[in-house]
Amino acid sequence: MSDLSRIVKAYDVRGTVPEEFDEATAEALGAAFVQTLSAGGDADAGRIVVAHDMRDSSPTLAAAFTRGAQRAGVDVIDAGLGSTDLLYYASGALDLPGAMFTASHNPARYNGIKMCRAGARPIGQETGLAEIRDRAERILSGALSAGAGGQRATERRDLLTGYAAHLRSLVDLSKVRPLRVVVDAGNGMAGYTVPAVLGDAKLDPLPLEIIPLYFELDGTFPNHEANPLEPANLLDLQKAVRAHRADLGLAFDGDADRCFVVDERGEAVSPSAVTAMVAVRELAKHPGSTVIHNLITSRAVPEIVAENGGEPVRTRVGHSFIKAEMARTNAVFGGEHSAHYYFRDFWYADTGMLAAMHVLAALGEQDEPLSSLVGRYVRYADSGEINSTVRDQKSKTAEVEAAFAGITGARFDTLDGLTVDLPDGSWINLRPSNTEPLLRLNVEAPTPARMAQLRDQVLAIVRG
Repeated sequence: MSDLSRIVKAYDVRGTVPEEFDEATAEALGAAFVQTLSAGGDADAGRIVVAHDMRDSSPTLAAAFTRGAQRAGVDVIDAGLGSTDLLYYASGALDLPGAMFTASHNPARYNGIKMCRAGARPIGQETGLAEIRDRAERILSGALSAGAGGQRATERRDLLTGYAAHLRSLVDLSKVRPLRVVVDAGNGMAGYTVPAVLGDAKLDPLPLEIIPLYFELDGTFPNHEANPLEPANLLDLQKAVRAHRADLGLAFDGDADRCFVVDERGEAVSPSAVTAMVAVRELAKHPGSTVIHNLITSRAVPEIVAENGGEPVRTRVGHSFIKAEMARTNAVFGGEHSAHYYFRDFWYADTGMLAAMHVLAALGEQDEPLSSLVGRYVRYADSGEINSTVRDQKSKTAEVEAAFAGITGARFDTLDGLTVDLPDGSWINLRPSNTEPLLRLNVEAPTPARMAQLRDQVLAIVRG
């Protein structure tokens, strides 16, 4: 029997093409997706929606998935090119299950699928993805029929204008002061969506001068990897912001669901600061609401949420945990350290574009530069995420816990890895990777010197 465990991850499908992920696999996954939804009473009106990114393999893999879905008995709305958040918009606005073909920020040889139920509800290992994997394996081995759905329809539909109009209805940028904005699309899908949302490709122009970097759709990523989480991939944007004397810079990842911000000096803005800024804006519209943050965002986030009358709720790292908690609490907004931002007004799904629009609005509604504005939301020094290759993750984590066990007033929790809260307001989090022999360290402290001291102390144990 075919083994798809290498490519079916915690939240999505991802593998090298064609060695791990080919058309036959995509077709089997399409049939398995529909069968799993049908078994759960989720095959809404017998239709699904499919979109894909700009990778060379995406159109053929999406077409194969469509064939499998049709064999399993559904019609398919083909949205064509799109960002991941455009697919979430389609799933939410049409109230249909969806599949997005992308490998996000991974290199060109990779591709994958992000799947959701109707209303952009996430599908992960514990909410259907494991069953989809098992069914697809049986289809590939011949142990299960993909179905014989007959002549099912494919409807090509352009959803870009509707997506842009929906985002503009949530954040009004028409009256902000004129802003000069450098956008690095990294040859990814922001090169397709930014002109529609922030430019005049589909709707009326906004008071924004967009200076494009790498807007040409190219799944080989000829300029740099479309992963702004890596500082090296922000260098071109930072240089361009300074050269053009821009008000800010925006960098998107390959499928344009994450957005990173650079201020007018070319300095990267912490996603925690963006989370706090957007939370304040959402709480102004929806007083007293819940805001979700994962446990390695800055402690400034829950402090600022509470100071603005909101209810901060802490979760594990990972979009399935954030989305589940948002739905449970009816949270208005959620943010992660990785620059994923989630909105109740966007079906609890993540959209970097909407977060970027909030930053633009916050900046354009007043006269301060972005560096001054962001300064209101930065209170502590942080290490960023530091990865260490570790064979025995449990024993190293236990060593770190033991090193802090004798400190009076230290508090420990294991919501996600090990978190140690120290009496001076510092904290560390050490958590294992789900897929690699890595320990991921995050440290925050009141001063850079204290942060560095704690960081080095823990790394000496982990790497010793």
